[in-house]
Amino acid sequence: MVVMSGRSETWASSDAVRASMRANKGRDTKPELALRRAAHALGLRYRVSYRPLKAVRRTADLVFTRAKVAVFMDGCFWHGCPQHHTVATTNASFWAEKVRRTKERDAETDRLLEEEGWLVIRVWEHQDPVQAAVHVAGVVATRRDALAAEGK
Repeated sequence: MVVMSGRSETWASSDAVRASMRANKGRDTKPELALRRAAHALGLRYRVSYRPLKAVRRTADLVFTRAKVAVFMDGCFWHGCPQHHTVATTNASFWAEKVRRTKERDAETDRLLEEEGWLVIRVWEHQDPVQAAVHVAGVVATRRDALAAEGK
């Protein structure tokens, strides 16, 4: 067991696994970039890795501030995709708990945003980015129109 920054790092079964997992990016992943490119090609303009609620340390991948729409690109492994999530064979209980906590945090994030009038869209990394962008564009247009009609 390696201890760094006062934290036990027993999650990795080897130094190679630890190095591989640490190399995973928190933003600008291939699926996220593909979604951003597709959304931009449709004429959408958005904020990237932005905190919709300043008091909550959670960032959405694409944020449409005027329409109050927050888009999250969820990885199949990390967020427990019902179609593609694979169960870890090494340290299975650690990873199962981590995914469970991630799902719980996602639900809390959705709830907090919705309580503040935001609409949340979650896109799985396996989804077609063009289709997802078209969906996002439709939702954003509808929300902008509805908020404009309300005078907001």
